[in-house]
Amino acid sequence: MSEGKPAVERDRQEGLLALAAALRPELHRYCSRLMGSVIDGEDVVQDTFARAFVALDELREVPQLRPWLFRIAHNRALDLLRSRAIRAAEPIEAALEIADEADPVEMLMRRQAVQTAVSRFAELPVPQRSVIILRDVLDEPLADIAALLDITVDAVKAHLARGRARLRRINAEPRPLPDARIASAATVRYVTLFNRRDWDGLRALLADDVRLHQSMHPPRAGAADVGMFFTIYAKSDGLWLRPAWVEGREVIAVFEDRAAAKPSHFMWLEWREGRISFIRDYRYVHYVLDDADLVLAREAGSGGNGRR
Repeated sequence: MSEGKPAVERDRQEGLLALAAALRPELHRYCSRLMGSVIDGEDVVQDTFARAFVALDELREVPQLRPWLFRIAHNRALDLLRSRAIRAAEPIEAALEIADEADPVEMLMRRQAVQTAVSRFAELPVPQRSVIILRDVLDEPLADIAALLDITVDAVKAHLARGRARLRRINAEPRPLPDARIASAATVRYVTLFNRRDWDGLRALLADDVRLHQSMHPPRAGAADVGMFFTIYAKSDGLWLRPAWVEGREVIAVFEDRAAAKPSHFMWLEWREGRISFIRDYRYVHYVLDDADLVLAREAGSGGNGRR
């Protein structure tokens, strides 16, 4: 950080940090639906704040942080969507009569959007997806949406009308519930050791170059540093782990205690030659689970569905 303006720089970062805690859940609601994934959405949020901190060093004036952060998040999400080659441009039809004031039909449209599963937003073209999320999920004014997306208010109205119509058709289609799948032997071993509080046994599973990512905390790298992860968890009495699945990815659901009705958060692991090479833990961002379609894994030989 430059020594010529330490007070200004400090104020900028303090302001961003203060706003971050309040804005993260809202940013995640937007990014997860835009990406069609709660996991990818949190990656975008994390990257948004990392980029914002770097950009603050270059800015002479502090921007209006909320729209600025949303713009960074939006652009980052679009970059990722473009890289997947799934972004499709659509012609903008004449704007329909959609006002900022919410009548009963408008309120119904918003409720339908809020209740739509995160993954189903990916079935909308990106422009419609962005407008629907900002308007119907986050309740943003039309003018603010236009400014964020750099389009006209009439274009916002057109995307909103077309997106709502398409979302109604999507929601009218039956969506089969995901089946509870059997957990892998590696995950079962990790969960068993954790629930036994065998911290040394868990540390023995770490690869020498293992990495740990926890939102809102600096990343850790190396078995010695990541081993502290278990020391922190050892201070939390009663935590109970169960294998689970989110978005087709095997994860580990973390319950505050064994009798808890639903998990408080989850984590997932990557393995290499029988050792853990990467841990992604959402302990400090419980909001990621709010929109997650988490299914508890079933034990071998058992049946049924383990949705939380």
